[in-house]
Amino acid sequence: MSVRRILQAVCLVCSVSVVVLQPPNYDDDIEVNYSDSYYNEIGEGEQSNVEAPTTNPPPPCSAPEFSKWDKLFTMLENSQMKENMLLQYSDDLMKVELRSLRGEVLQFVAQYGGSCAAAVESAARRAGSQADLRLQQALEQLKEAATEQQEHREEALRRIQEAVQEQAAGLERLESSCLNSAGTWTMHGKEMTGRAKSFQTRHATPDGGEMENGAQLDQGAQDISAELQSLREQLELYVRATSSRVLPAGCDMALFYPMRSPKIHAEIIPQRSMQTHAFTVCLWAKPTQVLNKTVLFSYGTTGNPLELQLLLNGQSALFTVGGEAHLVEARAAVEEGHWTHLCGTWSSEQGLASLWVHGQKAASSPGVAEGHQLPEGGTIILGQEYSVDGLAKRFGFQDTFNTEAAFTGKMTGVNVWDRILGEDEISQQARVDGRSCGNRGNLVAWGVSELVTKGGVELIY
Repeated sequence: MSVRRILQAVCLVCSVSVVVLQPPNYDDDIEVNYSDSYYNEIGEGEQSNVEAPTTNPPPPCSAPEFSKWDKLFTMLENSQMKENMLLQYSDDLMKVELRSLRGEVLQFVAQYGGSCAAAVESAARRAGSQADLRLQQALEQLKEAATEQQEHREEALRRIQEAVQEQAAGLERLESSCLNSAGTWTMHGKEMTGRAKSFQTRHATPDGGEMENGAQLDQGAQDISAELQSLREQLELYVRATSSRVLPAGCDMALFYPMRSPKIHAEIIPQRSMQTHAFTVCLWAKPTQVLNKTVLFSYGTTGNPLELQLLLNGQSALFTVGGEAHLVEARAAVEEGHWTHLCGTWSSEQGLASLWVHGQKAASSPGVAEGHQLPEGGTIILGQEYSVDGLAKRFGFQDTFNTEAAFTGKMTGVNVWDRILGEDEISQQARVDGRSCGNRGNLVAWGVSELVTKGGVELIY
Protein backbone atom coordinates (compact mmCIF):
# COMPACT_ATOMS: atom_id res chain seq x y z
CA MET A 1 0.00 0.00 0.00
CA SER A 2 2.85 2.38 0.81
CA VAL A 3 4.35 1.82 -2.63
CA ARG A 4 1.09 2.79 -4.30
CA ARG A 5 0.93 6.01 -2.30
CA ILE A 6 4.46 6.86 -3.20
CA LEU A 7 3.67 6.36 -6.89
CA GLN A 8 0.60 8.60 -6.58
CA ALA A 9 2.62 11.33 -4.93
CA VAL A 10 5.29 11.17 -7.59
CA CYS A 11 2.68 11.41 -10.39
CA LEU A 12 1.06 14.40 -8.69
CA VAL A 13 4.41 16.19 -8.33
CA CYS A 14 5.18 15.57 -12.00
CA SER A 15 1.82 16.91 -13.17
CA VAL A 16 2.13 20.03 -11.01
CA SER A 17 5.63 20.64 -12.30
CA VAL A 18 4.38 20.43 -15.88
CA VAL A 19 1.60 22.93 -15.17
CA VAL A 20 3.85 25.34 -13.33
CA LEU A 21 6.82 25.21 -15.65
CA GLN A 22 4.82 25.48 -18.86
CA PRO A 23 4.58 29.18 -19.90
CA PRO A 24 1.02 30.41 -20.46
CA ASN A 25 0.02 30.98 -24.04
CA TYR A 26 -2.05 34.03 -23.90
CA ASP A 27 -2.51 34.19 -27.60
CA ASP A 28 -4.51 31.00 -27.39
CA ASP A 29 -6.36 31.66 -24.12
CA ILE A 30 -7.20 35.35 -24.48
CA GLU A 31 -9.10 36.49 -27.49
CA VAL A 32 -9.18 40.22 -27.95
CA ASN A 33 -12.15 41.11 -30.00
CA TYR A 34 -12.05 44.61 -31.11
CA SER A 35 -15.27 44.24 -33.02
CA ASP A 36 -17.35 44.16 -29.85
CA SER A 37 -18.03 47.64 -28.70
CA TYR A 38 -18.80 48.53 -25.15
CA TYR A 39 -21.33 51.09 -24.18
CA ASN A 40 -18.74 53.67 -23.35
CA GLU A 41 -16.66 53.31 -26.49
CA ILE A 42 -16.87 55.76 -29.41
CA GLY A 43 -16.17 54.78 -32.90
CA GLU A 44 -13.70 56.55 -35.06
CA GLY A 45 -16.35 57.86 -37.43
CA GLU A 46 -18.37 59.27 -34.64
CA GLN A 47 -15.67 61.18 -32.90
CA SER A 48 -15.83 64.13 -35.23
CA ASN A 49 -19.55 64.56 -34.81
CA VAL A 50 -19.57 64.20 -31.10
CA GLU A 51 -19.36 67.28 -29.05
CA ALA A 52 -17.07 67.66 -26.21
CA PRO A 53 -17.94 65.25 -23.46
CA THR A 54 -19.61 66.48 -20.40
CA THR A 55 -18.59 65.18 -17.09
CA ASN A 56 -21.42 63.40 -15.48
CA PRO A 57 -21.06 61.49 -12.25
CA PRO A 58 -21.24 57.75 -12.60
CA PRO A 59 -24.49 56.18 -11.84
CA PRO A 60 -24.67 54.54 -8.46
CA CYS A 61 -24.04 50.76 -8.13
CA SER A 62 -22.68 50.63 -11.65
CA ALA A 63 -19.61 48.50 -12.53
CA PRO A 64 -16.37 50.25 -13.38
CA GLU A 65 -15.30 50.18 -16.93
CA PHE A 66 -12.08 48.16 -17.72
CA SER A 67 -9.78 48.56 -20.64
CA LYS A 68 -8.24 45.65 -22.47
CA TRP A 69 -5.03 45.98 -20.49
CA ASP A 70 -6.92 45.89 -17.24
CA LYS A 71 -8.58 42.70 -18.31
CA LEU A 72 -5.23 41.26 -19.31
CA PHE A 73 -3.65 42.06 -15.94
CA THR A 74 -6.65 40.64 -14.17
CA MET A 75 -6.29 37.36 -15.99
CA LEU A 76 -2.59 37.26 -15.10
CA GLU A 77 -3.36 37.79 -11.44
CA ASN A 78 -5.95 35.04 -11.55
CA SER A 79 -3.49 32.59 -13.16
CA GLN A 80 -0.81 33.47 -10.61
CA MET A 81 -3.23 32.84 -7.80
CA LYS A 82 -4.22 29.50 -9.25
CA GLU A 83 -0.55 28.51 -9.56
CA ASN A 84 0.16 29.39 -5.93
CA MET A 85 -2.86 27.41 -4.86
CA LEU A 86 -1.70 24.37 -6.80
CA LEU A 87 1.81 24.60 -5.36
CA GLN A 88 0.45 24.89 -1.84
CA TYR A 89 -1.80 21.91 -2.41
CA SER A 90 1.01 19.77 -3.82
CA ASP A 91 3.30 20.75 -0.94
CA ASP A 92 0.70 19.81 1.60
CA LEU A 93 0.01 16.56 -0.19
CA MET A 94 3.72 15.63 -0.32
CA LYS A 95 4.11 16.36 3.39
CA VAL A 96 1.16 14.18 4.23
CA GLU A 97 2.38 11.34 2.06
CA LEU A 98 5.93 11.55 3.44
CA ARG A 99 4.61 11.47 6.99
CA SER A 100 2.53 8.42 6.15
CA LEU A 101 5.50 6.74 4.43
CA ARG A 102 7.79 7.51 7.37
CA GLY A 103 5.28 6.00 9.75
CA GLU A 104 5.00 2.86 7.68
CA VAL A 105 8.83 2.54 7.48
CA LEU A 106 9.14 2.97 11.22
CA GLN A 107 6.46 0.38 11.73
CA PHE A 108 8.23 -2.02 9.35
CA VAL A 109 11.54 -1.51 11.11
CA ALA A 110 9.95 -1.99 14.50
CA GLN A 111 8.20 -5.14 13.33
CA TYR A 112 11.02 -6.84 11.42
CA GLY A 113 14.18 -5.21 12.79
CA GLY A 114 14.76 -7.86 15.48
CA SER A 115 14.42 -10.82 13.12
CA CYS A 116 16.73 -9.21 10.52
CA ALA A 117 19.37 -8.52 13.15
CA ALA A 118 19.12 -12.11 14.35
CA ALA A 119 19.40 -13.38 10.75
CA VAL A 120 22.44 -11.17 10.08
CA GLU A 121 24.07 -12.31 13.30
CA SER A 122 23.36 -15.97 12.47
CA ALA A 123 24.78 -15.54 8.97
CA ALA A 124 27.90 -13.89 10.40
CA ARG A 125 28.35 -16.73 12.87
CA ARG A 126 27.99 -19.33 10.12
CA ALA A 127 30.51 -17.51 7.95
CA GLY A 128 32.92 -17.30 10.89
CA SER A 129 32.55 -20.99 11.69
CA GLN A 130 33.12 -21.92 8.03
CA ALA A 131 36.22 -19.70 7.91
CA ASP A 132 37.55 -21.33 11.08
CA LEU A 133 36.89 -24.78 9.63
CA ARG A 134 38.68 -23.96 6.39
CA LEU A 135 41.58 -22.44 8.30
CA GLN A 136 41.83 -25.57 10.41
CA GLN A 137 41.80 -27.77 7.30
CA ALA A 138 44.50 -25.64 5.70
CA LEU A 139 46.65 -25.92 8.82
CA GLU A 140 46.20 -29.71 8.87
CA GLN A 141 47.15 -29.96 5.19
CA LEU A 142 50.20 -27.80 5.85
CA LYS A 143 51.21 -30.04 8.75
CA GLU A 144 50.75 -33.15 6.59
CA ALA A 145 52.86 -31.63 3.81
CA ALA A 146 55.57 -30.70 6.30
CA THR A 147 55.51 -34.21 7.77
CA GLU A 148 55.71 -35.78 4.31
CA GLN A 149 58.60 -33.52 3.33
CA GLN A 150 60.41 -34.40 6.53
CA GLU A 151 59.90 -38.10 5.80
CA HIS A 152 61.29 -37.64 2.28
CA ARG A 153 64.34 -35.86 3.67
CA GLU A 154 64.89 -38.56 6.25
CA GLU A 155 64.55 -41.22 3.55
CA ALA A 156 67.08 -39.37 1.36
CA LEU A 157 69.47 -39.13 4.30
CA ARG A 158 69.01 -42.82 5.02
CA ARG A 159 69.78 -43.72 1.39
CA ILE A 160 72.83 -41.50 1.42
CA GLN A 161 74.06 -43.17 4.59
CA GLU A 162 73.47 -46.59 3.02
CA ALA A 163 75.47 -45.44 -0.02
CA VAL A 164 78.28 -44.32 2.28
CA GLN A 165 78.23 -47.68 4.02
CA GLU A 166 78.27 -49.47 0.67
CA GLN A 167 81.21 -47.33 -0.43
CA ALA A 168 83.08 -48.17 2.75
CA ALA A 169 82.26 -51.88 2.38
CA GLY A 170 83.33 -51.77 -1.26
CA LEU A 171 86.62 -50.20 -0.29
CA GLU A 172 87.16 -52.89 2.31
CA ARG A 173 86.34 -55.66 -0.17
CA LEU A 174 88.61 -54.09 -2.76
CA GLU A 175 91.42 -53.85 -0.23
CA SER A 176 91.00 -57.45 0.87
CA SER A 177 90.71 -58.83 -2.69
CA CYS A 178 93.69 -57.04 -4.21
CA LEU A 179 96.67 -59.39 -4.48
CA ASN A 180 100.16 -58.27 -3.71
CA SER A 181 99.00 -54.67 -3.05
CA ALA A 182 101.16 -53.98 -0.02
CA GLY A 183 103.11 -50.83 0.53
CA THR A 184 101.87 -47.40 -0.33
CA TRP A 185 98.72 -48.53 -2.16
CA THR A 186 97.58 -50.62 0.77
CA MET A 187 98.14 -47.72 3.10
CA HIS A 188 96.26 -45.50 0.67
CA GLY A 189 93.31 -47.89 0.57
CA LYS A 190 93.24 -48.12 4.38
CA GLU A 191 93.36 -44.35 4.57
CA MET A 192 90.38 -44.13 2.17
CA THR A 193 88.46 -46.71 4.19
CA GLY A 194 89.26 -44.86 7.41
CA ARG A 195 88.07 -41.62 5.84
CA ALA A 196 84.83 -43.27 4.76
CA LYS A 197 84.29 -44.66 8.27
CA SER A 198 85.15 -41.38 9.94
CA PHE A 199 82.87 -39.57 7.49
CA GLN A 200 80.05 -41.99 8.31
CA THR A 201 80.61 -41.51 12.06
CA ARG A 202 80.84 -37.75 11.68
CA HIS A 203 77.53 -37.44 9.83
CA ALA A 204 75.59 -40.03 11.83
CA THR A 205 73.67 -38.81 14.91
CA PRO A 206 72.75 -40.82 18.00
CA ASP A 207 69.15 -40.97 16.86
CA GLY A 208 70.02 -42.84 13.68
CA GLY A 209 70.95 -39.87 11.48
CA GLU A 210 67.78 -37.77 11.87
CA MET A 211 68.38 -34.02 11.87
CA GLU A 212 66.22 -31.46 13.60
CA ASN A 213 65.44 -29.02 10.78
CA GLY A 214 65.40 -28.92 7.01
CA ALA A 215 68.27 -26.47 6.63
CA GLN A 216 70.69 -28.69 8.54
CA LEU A 217 69.45 -31.70 6.55
CA ASP A 218 70.10 -29.98 3.22
CA GLN A 219 73.55 -28.88 4.36
CA GLY A 220 74.30 -32.40 5.56
CA ALA A 221 73.19 -33.83 2.22
CA GLN A 222 75.47 -31.42 0.37
CA ASP A 223 78.40 -32.36 2.60
CA ILE A 224 77.67 -36.05 2.04
CA SER A 225 77.52 -35.54 -1.72
CA ALA A 226 80.85 -33.70 -1.71
CA GLU A 227 82.48 -36.41 0.39
CA LEU A 228 81.05 -39.13 -1.86
CA GLN A 229 82.42 -37.37 -4.92
CA SER A 230 85.84 -37.14 -3.29
CA LEU A 231 85.72 -40.82 -2.31
CA ARG A 232 84.63 -41.77 -5.83
CA GLU A 233 87.55 -39.90 -7.38
CA GLN A 234 90.02 -41.50 -5.01
CA LEU A 235 88.45 -44.90 -5.60
CA GLU A 236 88.78 -44.51 -9.36
CA LEU A 237 92.42 -43.50 -8.91
CA TYR A 238 93.02 -46.48 -6.67
CA VAL A 239 91.28 -48.87 -9.08
CA ARG A 240 93.31 -47.57 -12.03
CA ALA A 241 96.51 -47.92 -10.03
CA THR A 242 95.75 -51.45 -8.85
CA SER A 243 93.98 -52.76 -11.97
CA SER A 244 97.34 -53.59 -13.51
CA ARG A 245 98.06 -55.89 -10.58
CA VAL A 246 94.63 -57.50 -10.23
CA LEU A 247 94.05 -60.65 -12.27
CA PRO A 248 90.65 -61.62 -13.71
CA ALA A 249 88.41 -64.55 -12.75
CA GLY A 250 90.15 -65.06 -9.43
CA CYS A 251 93.38 -66.29 -11.03
CA ASP A 252 96.30 -66.22 -8.62
CA MET A 253 99.16 -66.07 -11.14
CA ALA A 254 99.88 -64.90 -14.68
CA LEU A 255 102.64 -64.88 -17.25
CA PHE A 256 104.21 -61.48 -17.93
CA TYR A 257 105.95 -60.91 -21.27
CA PRO A 258 107.95 -57.68 -20.76
CA MET A 259 109.11 -57.21 -24.36
CA ARG A 260 109.14 -58.63 -27.87
CA SER A 261 112.07 -61.02 -28.26
CA PRO A 262 112.87 -64.20 -30.24
CA LYS A 263 113.78 -65.91 -26.98
CA ILE A 264 110.87 -64.92 -24.73
CA HIS A 265 108.23 -67.65 -24.57
CA ALA A 266 106.72 -70.29 -22.29
CA GLU A 267 106.13 -73.99 -22.80
CA ILE A 268 103.39 -75.95 -21.08
CA ILE A 269 103.42 -79.72 -20.74
CA PRO A 270 100.01 -81.39 -21.33
CA GLN A 271 98.81 -83.89 -18.75
CA ARG A 272 97.83 -86.48 -21.36
CA SER A 273 98.10 -87.18 -25.08
CA MET A 274 96.96 -84.41 -27.41
CA GLN A 275 95.69 -86.91 -30.00
CA THR A 276 92.00 -86.03 -30.26
CA HIS A 277 89.14 -85.35 -32.69
CA ALA A 278 87.70 -82.46 -30.63
CA PHE A 279 89.38 -79.60 -28.92
CA THR A 280 88.68 -76.51 -26.73
CA VAL A 281 91.23 -73.95 -25.59
CA CYS A 282 90.42 -70.96 -23.34
CA LEU A 283 92.66 -68.21 -21.95
CA TRP A 284 92.78 -64.65 -20.64
CA ALA A 285 95.10 -62.17 -22.44
CA LYS A 286 95.97 -58.52 -21.88
CA PRO A 287 98.16 -57.42 -24.80
CA THR A 288 100.43 -54.43 -24.51
CA GLN A 289 100.70 -54.05 -28.29
CA VAL A 290 99.23 -56.07 -31.16
CA LEU A 291 100.80 -56.25 -34.61
CA ASN A 292 99.59 -57.98 -37.77
CA LYS A 293 100.34 -61.38 -36.21
CA THR A 294 100.65 -61.95 -32.47
CA VAL A 295 100.58 -65.56 -31.28
CA LEU A 296 98.86 -66.43 -28.00
CA PHE A 297 98.64 -70.27 -28.16
CA SER A 298 100.37 -72.62 -30.58
CA TYR A 299 100.51 -76.42 -30.79
CA GLY A 300 102.86 -77.86 -33.36
CA THR A 301 104.60 -81.07 -34.29
CA THR A 302 107.61 -81.80 -36.43
CA GLY A 303 105.26 -82.53 -39.30
CA ASN A 304 103.18 -79.36 -38.90
CA PRO A 305 104.42 -76.66 -36.52
CA LEU A 306 101.12 -74.76 -37.02
CA GLU A 307 98.80 -77.63 -36.14
CA LEU A 308 96.57 -75.50 -33.92
CA GLN A 309 96.82 -71.78 -33.10
CA LEU A 310 94.98 -68.98 -31.29
CA LEU A 311 96.41 -65.63 -32.35
CA LEU A 312 95.68 -61.91 -32.79
CA ASN A 313 95.73 -59.71 -35.87
CA GLY A 314 95.20 -56.08 -34.90
CA GLN A 315 91.89 -56.01 -33.03
CA SER A 316 90.75 -59.31 -34.53
CA ALA A 317 91.11 -62.77 -33.01
CA LEU A 318 91.83 -65.84 -35.17
CA PHE A 319 91.56 -69.58 -34.53
CA THR A 320 93.23 -72.04 -36.94
CA VAL A 321 93.26 -75.85 -37.15
CA GLY A 322 95.57 -77.79 -39.44
CA GLY A 323 97.25 -74.67 -40.78
CA GLU A 324 96.46 -71.05 -41.51
CA ALA A 325 94.29 -72.02 -44.50
CA HIS A 326 91.56 -73.19 -42.08
CA LEU A 327 90.65 -70.36 -39.74
CA VAL A 328 87.82 -68.57 -37.97
CA GLU A 329 88.03 -64.80 -37.44
CA ALA A 330 86.25 -62.55 -34.93
CA ARG A 331 86.62 -58.82 -35.63
CA ALA A 332 86.88 -56.04 -33.01
CA ALA A 333 87.45 -58.63 -30.28
CA VAL A 334 90.61 -57.34 -28.58
CA GLU A 335 91.66 -53.98 -27.13
CA GLU A 336 95.19 -53.17 -26.08
CA GLY A 337 95.67 -52.74 -22.34
CA HIS A 338 92.45 -54.61 -21.42
CA TRP A 339 91.81 -58.18 -20.36
CA THR A 340 90.06 -60.28 -23.04
CA HIS A 341 88.76 -63.82 -22.65
CA LEU A 342 89.01 -66.01 -25.76
CA CYS A 343 87.89 -69.58 -26.40
CA GLY A 344 88.37 -71.66 -29.55
CA THR A 345 86.38 -74.87 -30.14
CA TRP A 346 86.74 -77.42 -32.96
CA SER A 347 85.29 -80.84 -33.84
CA SER A 348 86.49 -82.98 -36.75
CA GLU A 349 83.09 -84.65 -37.13
CA GLN A 350 81.67 -81.77 -39.18
CA GLY A 351 84.72 -79.52 -39.19
CA LEU A 352 82.80 -76.93 -37.13
CA ALA A 353 85.13 -74.36 -35.56
CA SER A 354 83.92 -71.47 -33.36
CA LEU A 355 85.52 -68.51 -31.66
CA TRP A 356 84.10 -67.10 -28.39
CA VAL A 357 84.84 -63.63 -26.97
CA HIS A 358 83.93 -62.88 -23.33
CA GLY A 359 81.63 -65.89 -23.19
CA GLN A 360 79.71 -65.00 -26.39
CA LYS A 361 80.04 -66.77 -29.74
CA ALA A 362 81.66 -64.20 -32.04
CA ALA A 363 82.35 -66.31 -35.15
CA SER A 364 81.74 -69.83 -36.44
CA SER A 365 82.67 -71.69 -39.61
CA PRO A 366 81.96 -75.25 -40.87
CA GLY A 367 84.31 -77.40 -42.93
CA VAL A 368 87.43 -76.51 -40.95
CA ALA A 369 89.79 -79.54 -41.03
CA GLU A 370 86.82 -81.90 -41.30
CA GLY A 371 87.80 -85.49 -40.45
CA HIS A 372 91.22 -84.35 -39.20
CA GLN A 373 92.84 -85.68 -36.03
CA LEU A 374 95.32 -83.77 -33.90
CA PRO A 375 98.53 -85.76 -33.68
CA GLU A 376 100.34 -86.44 -30.46
CA GLY A 377 103.91 -85.67 -29.55
CA GLY A 378 103.71 -81.96 -30.22
CA THR A 379 104.68 -78.95 -28.13
CA ILE A 380 102.44 -76.23 -26.69
CA ILE A 381 104.01 -72.75 -26.87
CA LEU A 382 102.49 -69.67 -25.20
CA GLY A 383 103.35 -66.28 -26.74
CA GLN A 384 105.27 -67.61 -29.77
CA GLU A 385 105.18 -70.23 -32.54
CA TYR A 386 107.65 -72.73 -33.92
CA SER A 387 108.63 -72.82 -37.55
CA VAL A 388 110.01 -75.88 -39.33
CA ASP A 389 113.54 -74.64 -38.91
CA GLY A 390 112.77 -73.66 -35.34
CA LEU A 391 111.76 -77.18 -34.43
CA ALA A 392 114.98 -78.46 -35.95
CA LYS A 393 116.99 -75.98 -33.94
CA ARG A 394 115.12 -76.15 -30.66
CA PHE A 395 117.98 -77.94 -28.99
CA GLY A 396 120.64 -75.69 -30.49
CA PHE A 397 121.92 -72.24 -29.60
CA GLN A 398 120.41 -70.28 -32.50
CA ASP A 399 117.25 -68.21 -32.42
CA THR A 400 114.24 -70.37 -33.11
CA PHE A 401 111.36 -67.83 -33.05
CA ASN A 402 110.12 -64.86 -35.06
CA THR A 403 110.32 -61.60 -33.15
CA GLU A 404 107.38 -60.01 -35.01
CA ALA A 405 105.03 -62.79 -33.88
CA ALA A 406 105.98 -62.54 -30.20
CA PHE A 407 103.34 -61.59 -27.62
CA THR A 408 103.86 -58.74 -25.13
CA GLY A 409 101.60 -58.32 -22.13
CA LYS A 410 99.99 -60.67 -19.62
CA MET A 411 98.37 -64.08 -19.98
CA THR A 412 96.56 -66.31 -17.50
CA GLY A 413 93.87 -68.97 -17.17
CA VAL A 414 95.12 -71.24 -20.02
CA ASN A 415 93.04 -74.45 -20.04
CA VAL A 416 92.62 -77.13 -22.73
CA TRP A 417 90.00 -79.93 -23.10
CA ASP A 418 89.67 -82.83 -25.51
CA ARG A 419 86.00 -82.02 -26.07
CA ILE A 420 83.79 -79.08 -27.02
CA LEU A 421 82.59 -77.11 -24.01
CA GLY A 422 78.96 -76.05 -23.84
CA GLU A 423 77.77 -72.47 -23.92
CA ASP A 424 77.18 -72.33 -20.16
CA GLU A 425 80.63 -73.73 -19.43
CA ILE A 426 82.30 -71.15 -21.66
CA SER A 427 80.26 -68.34 -20.07
CA GLN A 428 81.37 -69.55 -16.65
CA GLN A 429 85.00 -69.53 -17.76
CA ALA A 430 84.64 -65.94 -19.02
CA ARG A 431 83.35 -64.43 -15.75
CA VAL A 432 85.63 -61.64 -14.60
CA ASP A 433 84.41 -62.04 -11.02
CA GLY A 434 84.86 -65.81 -11.10
CA ARG A 435 86.84 -67.86 -8.64
CA SER A 436 89.83 -70.23 -8.93
CA CYS A 437 90.46 -69.05 -12.49
CA GLY A 438 87.51 -71.09 -13.83
CA ASN A 439 87.27 -74.82 -14.40
CA ARG A 440 90.55 -76.55 -15.20
CA GLY A 441 91.00 -78.50 -18.42
CA ASN A 442 91.74 -82.22 -18.65
CA LEU A 443 94.61 -81.75 -21.14
CA VAL A 444 96.08 -78.54 -19.76
CA ALA A 445 95.06 -77.28 -16.32
CA TRP A 446 96.20 -73.80 -15.36
CA GLY A 447 98.11 -73.86 -12.09
CA VAL A 448 98.45 -77.67 -12.22
CA SER A 449 100.18 -78.55 -15.51
CA GLU A 450 103.92 -78.06 -15.69
CA LEU A 451 104.89 -74.64 -16.98
CA VAL A 452 108.38 -73.72 -18.23
CA THR A 453 109.26 -70.05 -18.78
CA LYS A 454 112.18 -69.06 -21.00
CA GLY A 455 113.89 -65.92 -22.23
CA GLY A 456 112.71 -63.58 -19.47
CA VAL A 457 109.01 -64.47 -19.06
CA GLU A 458 107.99 -63.72 -15.47
CA LEU A 459 105.39 -65.30 -13.23
CA ILE A 460 103.45 -62.65 -11.35
CA TYR A 461 101.07 -63.19 -8.44
